[in-house]
Amino acid sequence: MSIPSRLIQQSGRYSLVDTIPFHLPVSCKGSPVLMAVFRIDAAKARALIPGNEVFPFLFGSRALLVVTVVDYLNTTIGRYIEFSVAIACTHGERPAPPLLPALFKGLYGLGQFVVDLPVSTEISVKGGKGIWGMPKHQANLDYTVGDKVVSSQYDLDGQPAIRIEIDRPKCAWLPLSTSAANYCAFRGMLFKSYINFSGKAGFTFMKKGAARLFIGTHPRVQPLLGLGIDPNPVATAFIPAANGILDDHTESWFLSYEALPNSAPEGMESVVNLGLGQQWLAPPRPWPKDIPPIGAKPGAAARANS
Repeated sequence: MSIPSRLIQQSGRYSLVDTIPFHLPVSCKGSPVLMAVFRIDAAKARALIPGNEVFPFLFGSRALLVVTVVDYLNTTIGRYIEFSVAIACTHGERPAPPLLPALFKGLYGLGQFVVDLPVSTEISVKGGKGIWGMPKHQANLDYTVGDKVVSSQYDLDGQPAIRIEIDRPKCAWLPLSTSAANYCAFRGMLFKSYINFSGKAGFTFMKKGAARLFIGTHPRVQPLLGLGIDPNPVATAFIPAANGILDDHTESWFLSYEALPNSAPEGMESVVNLGLGQQWLAPPRPWPKDIPPIGAKPGAAARANS
């Protein structure tokens, strides 16, 4: 893992930010990660990204929806699950050519624009949103690692939101050591943050039926249903024990529009009264059998975890 030298120099020191104590660097160890990437309609994906400087990364003529769930077992703010729903993206004055940003990610600002980010604990919301501008909110979450299937689900306000299942690879053999950029909208601004991570991954590429994505009834996730999600994933991955370091450096820009927005975006009022709670909400309820995975016929039963 290529860690910026500045973070290495901060190792062993402490910070107190927004009343949250941090032992530096902000890191996690031995945490399982599941990921699934699906093709979606590029124009409809662009409509979910505010402003005029972030564009969907093009995989041919399609954009990519990236679902990543991490069970953070060991962090400076305790254990929690993070369920990320994002659109692979580039950052610049105009859209980037298809595929090329994958080779020159720094030149094109390759990353992901985070659409939704439920987490298990209040302290994770307070830090992730207030410090890094991430759209975190507390929800009912689980994370299940079976012999054949790895899955996660999130419910909100008593309603099913999203469930993801991937076939567990037979082995995790591919060494990974890389960095990634997250773009998020908060306070009328675009935030960019960075994470460095490493681990050994098992993966599939263009394997039909290797993942199942379920979209529930909660209003928060309904925009995803309009993205034209291809049910067969481009790729899936499972990292049984990932190590990561979240950079404490962020960048931000004003989001701009052709006309002045009619209402103010979510701001610091959603953060200032949050505490440091590490308690989880109750686990999500069993997924309703009448809500099939994307691409399945109505009434199809959900595939059971192993």
